[in-house]
Amino acid sequence: MRVNADFTKTVTIPASAREWVASPAAGVERAMLDRIGGEVARATTIVRFAPDSYFDSHTHTGGEEFIVLKGVFSDQYGDFPEGSYVRNPIGTAHKPHTEDGCEIFVKLWQFDSADDRQFSVDMNAAKLVATEEGDRAAILHQFGDEHVSLREARAGSSAKVPFSGGGEILLLQGDLTVDGQDLEEGGWTRLPVGSTARLESAAGARYWRKTGHLLQPPAEPSTT
Repeated sequence: MRVNADFTKTVTIPASAREWVASPAAGVERAMLDRIGGEVARATTIVRFAPDSYFDSHTHTGGEEFIVLKGVFSDQYGDFPEGSYVRNPIGTAHKPHTEDGCEIFVKLWQFDSADDRQFSVDMNAAKLVATEEGDRAAILHQFGDEHVSLREARAGSSAKVPFSGGGEILLLQGDLTVDGQDLEEGGWTRLPVGSTARLESAAGARYWRKTGHLLQPPAEPSTT
């Protein structure tokens, strides 16, 4: 399966444009943002869990990172409420479940093999500091060329931002346009290597941003 698999093009998916499909687990649906591969895939996805739903125990053979967008996501490592940012490196395993339902943004098979730190961050408590771009940011993770941050744009802001190593943005709150494209809350965009984009917010925005991670061409995971 290939969904938005041409990484030389900008892709923008507002929350209202999500297309939900059933997963192999009862009560769990997915909106695929990009995907290369079958059930085992290099993928970026919004996953929606109904109350009392779960996935069977599985190993992250390509690593996993996720953000809890709604509700509480749970596994043997703990309960992760809305605003949690979690990284499970290659070789970790868990059995995810939820009592009341939840929704997460998740990326699979996109870890550097040497990036082996497992951790979670409460983004609600993150300390943001002023940046040269004129916004505020809190660094969530850095490894090699990869840089992950939580950002806040002020009301009325407009900035031209380079994405030399490619980038992704997930709008968590507020309003944000990327080169004139309205993300809507929960919307996502992926920007190719070497691009520059104008980010604008009328009323202010809070968003997750990842850069530098697209310098290596994406590949389909091996299932052998």
